[in-house]
Amino acid sequence: MSYSTIAPDVWDVGFEGDPDSMLSSDQCVIKGQHFFIRGMIEIPVIGSQDVFSWGVWVSLSRDNFARAQEMWNTRGRETEKPYFGWLSTELPMYSEGTTDLKTNAHTRPLGNRPYIQLEPTDHPLAVEQRTGITLDRVREIAAAVLHPA
Repeated sequence: MSYSTIAPDVWDVGFEGDPDSMLSSDQCVIKGQHFFIRGMIEIPVIGSQDVFSWGVWVSLSRDNFARAQEMWNTRGRETEKPYFGWLSTELPMYSEGTTDLKTNAHTRPLGNRPYIQLEPTDHPLAVEQRTGITLDRVREIAAAVLHPA
């Protein structure tokens, strides 16, 4: 149970020809000045062992992005301290915007995208990450994502 975005919200197809820009399935650089990684906001589904996940992008500082790149294919990378970042994905299911929420990106073992932990605020997405969602909420999200208004 997950939904993902292909690129950070600020990505534009016009960047594809820029030698200082790149977009892969896990990393993004825009004009050599803005740095992003893709990770997962995981939300427990109440009453089950399942987890609902949003595949999102977070911006990192140049130094944190360089460190994440350096460790990307390194065994044991999950021992890295979390990287602070800003959520760079707007999730339309939330009336309050999700772009620019504070996050920590926790690196996980090879083959697993980073776990994105939201700052514990009263934003509905952060509350859902802490307290979980019902299966009915998962269905509501699926309907909205698969059949946008």
